[in-house]
Amino acid sequence: MKLPLFPLQSVFYPGETVPLHIFEERYKQLINDCRKEALTFGIPVFIDKGIKFGTEVQLVEVVNTYPNGEMDVVCVARQIFKVRSYERQMQGKLYGGGEVDFLDTENDASDELRVEVLQKLEELYDLMDVPFTKTPPKQFNSYSLAHKMGLSFHQEYELLQMRRESDRLQFIKSHLEATTHVLTEVNRTKTVIEMNGHFKNFDPLDFPDFKI
Repeated sequence: MKLPLFPLQSVFYPGETVPLHIFEERYKQLINDCRKEALTFGIPVFIDKGIKFGTEVQLVEVVNTYPNGEMDVVCVARQIFKVRSYERQMQGKLYGGGEVDFLDTENDASDELRVEVLQKLEELYDLMDVPFTKTPPKQFNSYSLAHKMGLSFHQEYELLQMRRESDRLQFIKSHLEATTHVLTEVNRTKTVIEMNGHFKNFDPLDFPDFKI
């Protein structure tokens, strides 16, 4: 399929709301074409000086239009794709585009795995003293909280490319376990440092059979 393409150094997941400020002439034209022709467009992730994967998005609303033609728009992310080709300008247009293949995804995660990931996420939030909103496991998926667990940009991009929900949740679970371990050690170290310099009540040890 051929899509208009709007490369950004950002990762968006299916179902996510995508707010954009449009100020370049080529993308003003793109948004106007979307309004007139009900087009969707792709946001490929610009990473490591190239584009390979991205997410199709659909325009939902133009929130603000400014005198100079700039716009604030809201889109919704739909399907993940792999870029097959890219041209800097589509025929007769200012904006670029390219051929893409949409990725099939498999929702194969068990309820037990969802519960386990949610528990580990809640544990991380407790360590950070951040409010956690409980989500029913059946309504939870890897995309819904992917931006809210401290993944790096490269980790978010890696997650985007995974086709199986079970793989995505295992990836998130491993990240949560590693992050929780680090935070636990940081808090322990902080406690030790805070104790330094204070008088301590040491109990004498009794080793009746102790020999040198």
